[in-house]
Amino acid sequence: MSSRGECQTKNTHDYANEDEDDLLAGPETVLDEGDIALLKTYGLGPYSRSIKRVEEDIKKTQKQVNDLIGIKESDTGLSLPSQWDLVNDKQMMKEEQPLQVARCTKVLEDSQSGEARYMINVKQIAKFVVGLGEKVAPTDIEEGMRVGVDRTKYAIQIPLPPKIDPAVSLMTVEDKPDVTYDDVGGAKDALEKLREVVELPLLHPEKFINLGIDPPKGVLLYGPPGTGKTLSARAVANRTDACFIRVIGSELVQKYVGEGGRLVRELFTMARSKKACIVFFDEVDAIGGARSSTDDGGTDNEVQRTMLQIVTELDGFDPRGNIKVLMATNRPDTLDPALMRPGRLDRKVEFSLPELEGRTQILRIHAKSMNCDRNIRFELISRLCPNTTGAELRSVCTEAGMFAIRARRKSVSEKDFLDSVNKVIKGYQKFSSTPKYMVYN
Repeated sequence: MSSRGECQTKNTHDYANEDEDDLLAGPETVLDEGDIALLKTYGLGPYSRSIKRVEEDIKKTQKQVNDLIGIKESDTGLSLPSQWDLVNDKQMMKEEQPLQVARCTKVLEDSQSGEARYMINVKQIAKFVVGLGEKVAPTDIEEGMRVGVDRTKYAIQIPLPPKIDPAVSLMTVEDKPDVTYDDVGGAKDALEKLREVVELPLLHPEKFINLGIDPPKGVLLYGPPGTGKTLSARAVANRTDACFIRVIGSELVQKYVGEGGRLVRELFTMARSKKACIVFFDEVDAIGGARSSTDDGGTDNEVQRTMLQIVTELDGFDPRGNIKVLMATNRPDTLDPALMRPGRLDRKVEFSLPELEGRTQILRIHAKSMNCDRNIRFELISRLCPNTTGAELRSVCTEAGMFAIRARRKSVSEKDFLDSVNKVIKGYQKFSSTPKYMVYN
């Protein structure tokens, strides 16, 4: 047998007799600049450099054309002075008088003429009883609505939308998340309960109407960190066409008295203006903690006032409308009982640690987008990760890719996953807080 064959036989024999600990343990090398440069070339196609050169030439040509025409960038964003029409602009300002913002406080019926009159409140001026302009229909004006009135007779010229704080408007998720239910592993039962409460009333409301019952409108998602609560909420936002509003609990904790409650009121006012809306409170334990009899200071009192405003909006005198409320927390034991009662949060969905089948599914989901070798035993890897969360399993897949990069390979092998398990699950076990949160849940 050749020396090459002897070397191969020797390597095979030594590799088979190694213990599992020796197999998982291995020297780690740090990436240098050459490794990073090589890594950047992995995703490039055959024409990437040519396309990049053409794009640079196009940008350079556009800049030359703008310089020859005389176009200069303006800090104000205005057009060139040569294109201004000041005479017509002044004439237009004279014809169209600016309106003043008022609030319609009451609608009055005139017994003689039968026409409606409206009591408006102009801030810092007075209250007036006025009529409607020529372009406004009586059905467009309601009590409590903001309106635009002229500055002479204070007649109502236009209805205005409700004033919403910009901080509340920015909570709306405009773009649908790219997470689907197939991307959430190990939480099959929890997802079924969540879809039953959120999706079914929005997509098939006639089923509840025929039975004569009101659908559940509030769901509490609880479980240890990293089990997929926020990920499931993103999947719900992707599945439904309803407006999705994401609120982090700490955003409602404000410095000044009454600011948190005002944000909650404007939040639900904006939600009621939508055809259907899902409001997701993440980390609700920041504002939903149980009330105590001790006076700990003004900050805790303000947090309690914010929580009471949420309780009022969930089940108060004003109807909630077609608004579904989702709340996620790691500490359900700290929430106030008034917030947890049925009618406000009808369904409690637990996201527990995934079982063996769920862990295998999570590993396959995260490895789906990776360049892996064939016949990797994900079930074996999941058996080596007992009592782990989905976030830790994702970290295992990421670290396995880092081992492949250090070895300058273009695919991830099963040994990379085993080394990653040894580093993430066993090495970082002292940083895991899952056992502590399992006591709370």
